[in-house]
Amino acid sequence: MKCRKCGEKASIHMRQHKLALCKDHFLEWIPEQTERFIKKYRMFTRGEKILVAVSGGKDSLSLWDILVRLGYQADGLYLGLGIDGGIEYSHESQRLTEKFARENNFKLHVVDIEREYGHSIPMLAEISHRGYGKPCAVCGLAKRHEMNRIARDLGYDVLATGHNLDDEAAVLFGNALHWSSEYLLRQGPVLPESDGLARKVKPLCRFYEREMTAYALARGIEYIYDECPFAEGSQQIYYKEALNQLETARPGTKLTFYIKFLEAKQSGELFVEKETDRKNLHTCPGCGQATSAPGLCSFCRMLEKAKAEAK
Repeated sequence: MKCRKCGEKASIHMRQHKLALCKDHFLEWIPEQTERFIKKYRMFTRGEKILVAVSGGKDSLSLWDILVRLGYQADGLYLGLGIDGGIEYSHESQRLTEKFARENNFKLHVVDIEREYGHSIPMLAEISHRGYGKPCAVCGLAKRHEMNRIARDLGYDVLATGHNLDDEAAVLFGNALHWSSEYLLRQGPVLPESDGLARKVKPLCRFYEREMTAYALARGIEYIYDECPFAEGSQQIYYKEALNQLETARPGTKLTFYIKFLEAKQSGELFVEKETDRKNLHTCPGCGQATSAPGLCSFCRMLEKAKAEAK
């Protein structure tokens, strides 16, 4: 198969786009499409400061690389979660993130959760009993809290994450199965800013995971291949497997599913917009972040419980 742009041998064939490209043109195509999505969904401008949440994985490191290549002011944030597996997962992911930042002369902020708060994510999960034995719920809560805190304290306008189409389609599939209208209302490429909370964006939301893997390999980005050891058996993996079967039979299924959802949501065909939690926020007396919870935010309540258990 030949590259559509130059006629040379193609390196990647994207059946869902009916497009084949050589390595060089593929490495041009990904940033071009990213820029198109940034403008289409009005994610941010070149005058805004962007904080990229980086985990050491292919998606977040590739996103950081792409945004800098496009000329945006993008710095990285790595959160040390204290998650270990057979490969000492957190240690290896931090090593690769710091190596990437150092080699490219990128600015990286590193926050170690255990050093900052006295407990790792698995420890907090065990104490708080969230997530029914898995620390995933605690991990998500802690990451959201710290990303918001760092963005606020350091004056960033935007928080960017490396969620790809496979991630977004799986979340949409799960929310649609349970008809979780509150989560469906919030899902999209952009979550607007509000008092004390930076705008959240997902510039890679329309790229397949396979495309981002190819980009990372073609760019020579060294990333952690292993999944988080706590991800095994998660609902998200089941949803991804189901969608993969549909995609194999009908290339483009995931992309159509996600885009049609966004179009229906924007047109008002699916939902009647209502007051959201972000419009009814107050300042947490513990950490100073905006929260919809009465009194302390969920993260501070979790820390209070951890302190009580430690006594």
